[in-house]
Amino acid sequence: MFYRPSEGHGLPHNPWNAIVAPRPIAWISTRGAMGDNLAPYSFFNAVAYTPPQLVFASTSAKSDRDGTKDTTAQIRETGVFCVSIVSRDLIGAMNATSAALPAGTDEFQHAGVAKAECETIPCPRARDAPASLECRLVQIIPLLGKANFLIHGEVVGIHIRPDCLKDGRFSPPDRLARLGYRDYCAITETFELTRPDET
Repeated sequence: MFYRPSEGHGLPHNPWNAIVAPRPIAWISTRGAMGDNLAPYSFFNAVAYTPPQLVFASTSAKSDRDGTKDTTAQIRETGVFCVSIVSRDLIGAMNATSAALPAGTDEFQHAGVAKAECETIPCPRARDAPASLECRLVQIIPLLGKANFLIHGEVVGIHIRPDCLKDGRFSPPDRLARLGYRDYCAITETFELTRPDET
C-alpha cells in the first residue's frame, strides 16, 4: 500500500505510530511552581556524544497548560529536567504516570514511584530507574502541527544504578521500548557487531 499522510491511510489504526520502532522511553521529571511532575515520552533519543545531548518531543496539549503539557510548561519555567530510563519492572508505574492528571498533581505520589533529588539541577528523579540523566534545556523548537514541540537538552549529570554496571559497561537487566499502538517490548537479548574500520 501507499498513502499520503495528509490524505489519510484508511486503516483502523495509524501505521505511522508503529513504523519507527522500537523507541526508547524517556520518563521525564520536572519541578516547577505547581510542584513535581513525572511523565513518559516515546519520541525520544540521544543525539550527540560531546557534550552529551538528547531530544524528546511533546505532541499534544492539556486544557490547563496553555497549549502544551505539564512537562514542557515546567521546562519552560525552570530550564531543567531529568530523564529516567524505564525497565520492565517499572512499566506499571510508568503507565500510571501517562494519565492526563490535573496540573499540579504529583505523579510520583500518584503512581507510587520512589523519588530522589538530582545532584546538578533542582529537580527530582525516579530513584529506582536503571539510569537517570540530569539535563539543562538548550532549546525548545516548535514543530509543524498544533502543540508539537522538540525539547533539546544537554546532559549535565548521570546516575547509574549499581547493579546495572557490569565489567565497566552499562548493562541493565532489560531495556523497555515502545513499538507503537499499545505494544511494548523488553529487550533482553543483545549481540556485538564490529564495524569494518575497527581493528
